[in-house]
Amino acid sequence: MAEKIEFKFSSPNDSPGYLLGQLTLLWQRKQKKVLDPLNLTQTQFVLLAALGWLSRENDHVTQVDIANQGNADRMMVSKVLRTLEEKKFISRQEHPTDTRAKVIKLTDGGVKVLQQALTTIEQADIEFFSALGDDLSLFNRQMVSVIEQNRED
Repeated sequence: MAEKIEFKFSSPNDSPGYLLGQLTLLWQRKQKKVLDPLNLTQTQFVLLAALGWLSRENDHVTQVDIANQGNADRMMVSKVLRTLEEKKFISRQEHPTDTRAKVIKLTDGGVKVLQQALTTIEQADIEFFSALGDDLSLFNRQMVSVIEQNRED
């Protein structure tokens, strides 16, 4: 006879990890649905948004800056940026002071698609999280707290 398996949680709905996984899958599906018409993946959108955000303060945004902003693996960022360059959403130029780095800039097409993506993603987020109602800001603060507690150095 098989040994009885012991669970810490009495049901899947008591497990925050399980619930987070389910929520993430549903949220990613929603994001894919709104980004597909723009020819963007969720990862490409995140990196474009990071570049757009960083470009507001800095004229010389590098791949490392984008990776740090997005809390992303540098090799993955490099690969995705190559794809975004092929799609003509970004350009790479020589860095004025660091010969090893390239300055990453949004092209006119990149600015246009990023603005469209931001509008659709923000609306999708509002709809997706509408079940939280007035508790949305508390939910966001709690997520930030969990992120900060578990961030790797």
